[in-house]
Amino acid sequence: MLTQNHWINSLKSDCNFCHQLGNQLTRSVDHIFKAKPELKSHEEAWEWRLGTGVRGTAMYSVLTNQGKVRPLRTFADWTRRVAKGEVPPPPPRPSGQERNVVLTLWDWGTDHSFMHDEVATDKRHPTVNAYGPIYAVSAGHGTLVILDPLTNRTEEIEIPTRAPRAEVPSRFPRPTRPSLWWGDTHLWGNPPYNPADPHNPMLDSKGRVWITSKIRPNQDPSWCTDPSNKYAAWFPLRNSGRQASVYDPKTKQFTLIDTCYSTHHLQFDNDANETVYFNELTGPIFGWIDTKIFDETKDEQKAVGWCGQVVDTNGDGRITRPWNRVAGRGGQSILYQGDTATGGANTGARGDGGLDPSLDTEVDFNLYSAVPSPVDNSIWGVAERFPGYLVRVDRGTNPPESCHAEVFRVPEPGFDPRGVDVDTHGVVWTALAASSHLASFDRRKCKGSIGHTIDGSECREGWTLYQTNGPRLKGTDIPADFHYFNWVDQHGILGLGANRPLATGSNSDSLLVLDPQTREWITMRVPYPLGFYSRGMDGRIDDPNAGWKGRALYANYGTHFVWHIEGGKGTRGKLVKFQLRPDPLAR
Repeated sequence: MLTQNHWINSLKSDCNFCHQLGNQLTRSVDHIFKAKPELKSHEEAWEWRLGTGVRGTAMYSVLTNQGKVRPLRTFADWTRRVAKGEVPPPPPRPSGQERNVVLTLWDWGTDHSFMHDEVATDKRHPTVNAYGPIYAVSAGHGTLVILDPLTNRTEEIEIPTRAPRAEVPSRFPRPTRPSLWWGDTHLWGNPPYNPADPHNPMLDSKGRVWITSKIRPNQDPSWCTDPSNKYAAWFPLRNSGRQASVYDPKTKQFTLIDTCYSTHHLQFDNDANETVYFNELTGPIFGWIDTKIFDETKDEQKAVGWCGQVVDTNGDGRITRPWNRVAGRGGQSILYQGDTATGGANTGARGDGGLDPSLDTEVDFNLYSAVPSPVDNSIWGVAERFPGYLVRVDRGTNPPESCHAEVFRVPEPGFDPRGVDVDTHGVVWTALAASSHLASFDRRKCKGSIGHTIDGSECREGWTLYQTNGPRLKGTDIPADFHYFNWVDQHGILGLGANRPLATGSNSDSLLVLDPQTREWITMRVPYPLGFYSRGMDGRIDDPNAGWKGRALYANYGTHFVWHIEGGKGTRGKLVKFQLRPDPLAR
């Protein structure tokens, strides 16, 4: 840890990443003393806690990276003070628009589901699937979770894979030792585990559910490295950790789609072919599927494409080979421990910084999320390497040859971008999870030439940072809240106007709505059950003529560990519907 910000970045992005800090299970060690009476101090209890449990190895690695002695002393001091009765200052009572929030909650999933995200409609066309089911995927457990808000019925459907049934373990037993299949992807410690390992769902204009899910073992098909495939000729790929599937509610059938890149989050473009884009997470590739071509041909090779990140560092206005390589695949970003990865073919990387100025330069920022711009042919992704970067790739007219990357570094005092979305004007918004900002980047504000450097130093003038509200971490000016992801209300579904940006208050039981003009926030808090930890959100219009009752935002309790929610073991996941009425007494 070089600075206080590095430590805060670790505290939030390595700990808050999985669950809240300050909820009942984390602010006390009494249950640890009961289970392990040989432990005599809070420091010993904390070390035992971080060295065991569901993700013990990862947690203990974080503790070690933080310096071990000082964080143990800090965590122990906190739980001692809590045990003696110390409480934080109470939050302010709701005021203004906050008094108009209406919440509706449903139980769904099981007491072990890890539903990372939900989806209610097509982001581009928010009346799609009106009054229809809400969908979520249970990461690590291989199921599509479905809730009908009209009948209050919920069900889970197993997501298939292409492995022969004999190779696919039951959803419930854990393997006694890693096998080829089990070793392909991460093992969430929240059993049961299923190889499909879905992560993120999205709806298309037909109401079909597109899912990032694992359909096979890691070894990619031969066309991923075959030079006759133009994408493989420029960016050969091997060993993707997750691919894609599509569920059609009309036929109740899944279609499995192979990809050469590993999939993580996905977003649809507003083009006529309904291209869906993916980020890799532990890799630099921007991937896509042309859904029109796939629907017409069922040919994965024709429908699937991808681009790496190559910057025009020689300034000639085009990308040509050969190029400099400044790091190995994904080497410029912190690897996320425990999720899927893709092994690429970028060997022989130059890590000494010796770049040939006459060549273009390939960079390898691991992307946590990606979104296409509605105003041009570009895709934006966020890279988490401290302090964080936005990476823009313009596909051009003949990808992959015409793909051109630009890099923009998050300015101080911000750090740790994770989510990304874009408004209808092409302004990009990203939640800075650890520094607790919502940041916008407007490329139209850039002065001079851009797109020629790899350090992200260009166009500081394009950034605007909005720090969120709430209590600060003691001794700092950084809020204690954690903002896992963000979303832009492009269609004014909440009733506050188009293009309002929102961030998840993943450590404050809330969704946060920003007014960029006044820099004021509306906190939409979920008071019960405690532990509302949202990773994403979306909005749907069921009836455009029904006022506030015909539209809503949706989010779910997306914590890794459902038993962290108030109620403890046996608690099921929750879906939350947010509506904003015109006044507190409106009915």
